[in-house]
Amino acid sequence: MSVSVAVLAFVTLQRLAELAWARRNVARLMQRGAREIAPEHYSVIVALHASWLIGLWLLAPATIPHWGWLVVFGLLQLLRVWVLVSLKDRWTTRIIVLANEPLVRVGPYRWLNHPNYWVVAGEILTLPLSFGLVVYALIFSVLNAVILSVRIRAENQALAL
Repeated sequence: MSVSVAVLAFVTLQRLAELAWARRNVARLMQRGAREIAPEHYSVIVALHASWLIGLWLLAPATIPHWGWLVVFGLLQLLRVWVLVSLKDRWTTRIIVLANEPLVRVGPYRWLNHPNYWVVAGEILTLPLSFGLVVYALIFSVLNAVILSVRIRAENQALAL
């Protein structure tokens, strides 16, 4: 198995595992009385991320990765884990609000609003760059920025409730 295929397989399995964990967390939060805010843009986020990953599978498996960008991507994975560990059972891929619960202020949330989105933006940029796909990285980064502007606005309004 090539390094590129191994990296793509890792990211694919990681994303599938995260979706399963997010679904479990959503179900548990809803049982505790939480509610979802602004679900209308969620399908666009899923489509964007799925397209990004499918496109990488189509364009990158035969490439020799640039190790510098892979190292940056690896560091972003450590930050991703930090975010997930900090949020614990409150991490989801949707905007879920649990009334009367304080905001998480541990880990990267002590210093940054929405650190997960910073990590995702970095991943969407650096993984294609590690495969030499500069235009691809830029296109998906712009698309991600557009949907994140909608998402962050909705999330900020939900968190202010």
